[in-house]
Amino acid sequence: MYIIFYTMRRRLLFHTIVKQLQHKNALVITGMRQVGKTTLMKQLYDEWTGPKLWFDFDNPLDMMVFENPDYRAIFENLRIKAGVSVNERLLVCIDEIQNMPEITRIIKFLIDHSGVKFILTGSSNFYLRNLFPESLSGRKFLYHLPVLSYKEYLYFNDKLDSEAIEPQTEALVAAKMGAEAYRNRELFDSYLKYGGFPEVAMTPDPETKLLVIRNIFSSFFEKDVRVFDEFREVRELRNLILLLAPRNGGLIDVSRLSAELGVNRVKIYSYLELLEGTFFLKLLPRFTGSIDRQVAGGKKVYFTDTGLLNLAGNVTDGQLLEVAVHNALMSYGQLSFYNKRNTAELDFILNGETGFEVKQTATPHDLVRVRKLGSALGLKQTRLISGNITDLEDVIYPWHL
Repeated sequence: MYIIFYTMRRRLLFHTIVKQLQHKNALVITGMRQVGKTTLMKQLYDEWTGPKLWFDFDNPLDMMVFENPDYRAIFENLRIKAGVSVNERLLVCIDEIQNMPEITRIIKFLIDHSGVKFILTGSSNFYLRNLFPESLSGRKFLYHLPVLSYKEYLYFNDKLDSEAIEPQTEALVAAKMGAEAYRNRELFDSYLKYGGFPEVAMTPDPETKLLVIRNIFSSFFEKDVRVFDEFREVRELRNLILLLAPRNGGLIDVSRLSAELGVNRVKIYSYLELLEGTFFLKLLPRFTGSIDRQVAGGKKVYFTDTGLLNLAGNVTDGQLLEVAVHNALMSYGQLSFYNKRNTAELDFILNGETGFEVKQTATPHDLVRVRKLGSALGLKQTRLISGNITDLEDVIYPWHL
């Protein structure tokens, strides 16, 4: 196995997954390319004390081991290769599983009949969702690895120790004021500008950071956009991304996108499905609360990384801030938004209970409005998030999420 891991720092998700290392189910790690799935799997691989094997399905030679139609022969080959003795359990790690769809039937057989433990990575829900519903039903735990949170970004830049980034028990970290809050945000502007891909975070030179982001964007088209046979469709997808960048945080108007691109609505929907399925962006659903249950449809679009968003178009500081808040809140549960014909809105509603409004600089008027709207929607609480330090006491800062 000849793989270079540029960092072995542990992500927050490691602490969740490692608890299931001895469970019978396969552990499936999904996420966009270069968010650190392979590194995370290597860390779990190193935690395993018994016999183990590693396969990279970007390498066709590694697939050959699983091409035998006799599944028992496959296990016997794996057992010999790993030197498995009596009563030992074998761990098999497979990187980029979506490159061999038929592997899931083999995995099911080896879990059921030989007790093999699998850890799998895949870069696309768009492809994986068709693999798992039947063949691995009830035999997998599925995890999504996002780009770095700001807390992880600080850790990757040696501003926090490893204990400081481990999962906390409280639902949200309480906001702090004054100089301490300002010190905690010392890298926040860099985080907004360059985003949270681990290699970007670990690269000190700004120009090199931009080159890495461009490479990540290029690899998306080289490896993830495999369903298109025609260059025209790749170009349409690229142009859609460029159109969506300045619309980040806004409602998607499919008819307008269709008209601007000269592409029919059905294809726009399929492109959006692909972009969300490959974790390039997230489509946020509308909250239908007690006072507005008749309002339905319409989604907001958020890029999953601020660095990619900056690369794709000229966006405002407010849009970058909103993406960072969106990504942070996603780790706490399900998100939606509220918008009543553009006359009343809340940027985010967490788990149908807590409303959040994001402002560059929060004001007392913002606080009154948010609380009033939250009460009308029947939310348990509403919070104001400010991108700049203010004198308001009841405010959250994004670098504390």
